[in-house]
Amino acid sequence: MFNLKNSIGEIRGIGPKKTSKFIRLNKFTIADLLYYFPRDYIIKDDSKKIKDLNENDVVSIVVEVATQCVSKRTYKGLTITKFLVSDDTGSIWVTIFNRSYISKQVKLGDDIRISGKVTRGSGSLEFTNPNIEFNNISREVSLITPVYSTTEGLTQADILKIQKEVIDKYSKEVKEFIPDDIRAEEKLCNIGFALENIHFPSSIKNLKLARYRLIFEEFFLLQLSLMKMKKHTLNEFIGKALINNEGIDSFISSLPFELTESQLKILDEIFLDLESTKSMNRLVQGDVGSGKTIVAIIALLKCIINNCQGAFMAPTEILAEQHFNIIESLLKPLDINVGLLTGKLKKSSKEELLQNIKNGDVQVVVGTHALIQENVVFKDLALVITDEQHRFGVRQRAILSNKGDNPHVLVMSATPIPRTLALILYGDLDISIIDQLPKGRKKIKTKAVSMENKYRVYDSIKKELDLGRQAYVVCPLVEESEAIDAQSVTEKVEELKIYFPKYEIGILHGKMNSAEKDEIMLRFKNNEIHILVATTVIEVGIDVPNSTIILIENAERFGLAQLHQLRGRVGRGSEQSYCFLLYKSKNKISEQRLKIMEETTDGFIISEKDLELRGPGDFFGIRQHGIMEFKIANVFKHIKILKKVQNRVELILKEDPLLTLEKYPALGSVIKDKLLNFDGI
Repeated sequence: MFNLKNSIGEIRGIGPKKTSKFIRLNKFTIADLLYYFPRDYIIKDDSKKIKDLNENDVVSIVVEVATQCVSKRTYKGLTITKFLVSDDTGSIWVTIFNRSYISKQVKLGDDIRISGKVTRGSGSLEFTNPNIEFNNISREVSLITPVYSTTEGLTQADILKIQKEVIDKYSKEVKEFIPDDIRAEEKLCNIGFALENIHFPSSIKNLKLARYRLIFEEFFLLQLSLMKMKKHTLNEFIGKALINNEGIDSFISSLPFELTESQLKILDEIFLDLESTKSMNRLVQGDVGSGKTIVAIIALLKCIINNCQGAFMAPTEILAEQHFNIIESLLKPLDINVGLLTGKLKKSSKEELLQNIKNGDVQVVVGTHALIQENVVFKDLALVITDEQHRFGVRQRAILSNKGDNPHVLVMSATPIPRTLALILYGDLDISIIDQLPKGRKKIKTKAVSMENKYRVYDSIKKELDLGRQAYVVCPLVEESEAIDAQSVTEKVEELKIYFPKYEIGILHGKMNSAEKDEIMLRFKNNEIHILVATTVIEVGIDVPNSTIILIENAERFGLAQLHQLRGRVGRGSEQSYCFLLYKSKNKISEQRLKIMEETTDGFIISEKDLELRGPGDFFGIRQHGIMEFKIANVFKHIKILKKVQNRVELILKEDPLLTLEKYPALGSVIKDKLLNFDGI
């Protein structure tokens, strides 16, 4: 009997050897192959001419071989074969790597078909490693050929043959699960048509229809799964109600600063959660420096007042130490014991701390992900506060549940994300947003500066250093690169040593090990290093209130949200801070980005603009949050479809608040199956 979960070994043409190769591509079942979508398509349209080609075009054109092949072997053993092809509109080079036999097949004057991506070589367009057809070239062919991601031992021809077998035999057997009324209203084709035309489209129009259906489907299933998970979490996890608030108001009154209205509103939301028997699962999202930490500390205090323990997790040891110092300084006067659990602890000290956690003498524990290791046993853990780099799905949450009675979970995120994306990234959490900065915080002055004027920026840095303050300099590269025209950390340090001879300059980048990075950051925090030259590893880092100026080299190479995160390294003290965005060249998009950075310091406005400007690409918030890999959907390029999906899910929730999906049994079955294999995101 047909079953989507049957092994690919049942498919004709896939023996044990090919099965092992498909497993390398994480393809195990028939369903995996049905949803193994092409990464690209080659349009065989012979009306296309060389003069029409642009960089990144994927095309198939018939051309004439205009020169003999020239092959050469590099000192690394690489064979490079080059030849020129032409048509009646122009010529273009073809470069082939490690296929020296091509030179015996390519004959001067022959007609050949070149299929592949147009790239830019040394100053001109070229085809690099294209597919080449030599015989029976037809000038009347107009087809759309899928191109799949592959692995060693599996050729495109192998995959095409197998996928044709799979689609012909199984695509019509896949049961439709999106209800007819929703498909009609959203203008979605049926699943069989979509699978046939995503793999072997009969026309561009049908390819577009198939893509739209499958993109909608992917967002739809994920959004419903996350909502269902949230409902499940609310009903399943019965935690401890923390009712007592004695001493909270006096603690807030004793703080040396006034909480913003936004912080107070979020505290109300958190307290409502903590006072319920249903375990909290909440995200607090706030801009850089918005005051998330004090909100977390007050939540911990409420936990302790109710005779329970709290845990605060940080991504690195140095950040854990920073949080420990802040938390201890505020809670120790209230006779609350705060412990720090890191890998640096000596065995005897660690054993003593673990014992004190177990017997409840330590009420708040700060540490890294080591907090959820087996040897850490709590007496009564009721609240876990974690950051965006330690996201907890259902299964990870179960690990925490073993350390307490279904503890409340609070996730802190310093990355402002548009609400549309937050619903995908954090659909299983309730979302709170701190949208005010603390009173008295000065706005960081930001200026975009061309490379020719960099010495003016150096003068500004020198003025700040002479006042006893510190500076960051951020470069896109660790080392100099011939391929990328951008500033490297190693080059920059040498240049700055000449200009700032009396100041200590430190270096920080991702190739250093954790201990080296921690040591450098500690020296910078202690003002033993005056200028820290770094890559983007400082995006999430410790607070150094004395650093008041940041220079970002090749700012045009960064996205808006990433520039904003980097800028957030300064402006953490009472002194005026500055951010200089040094650019080498500006296209229209980078010019818009730099202008936005000069005009606003609001991270939520910036993230919305970044989403508008970016299109497909690497949005900082997504990379930070480790979102699931989509097979076909793209949260940037397909934002309009995502919004349609979210509107549709809202309509379903109004009609079916508990998401039982009794009205839609086929859809309910797919969601149930998805949740069984869902690890959380």
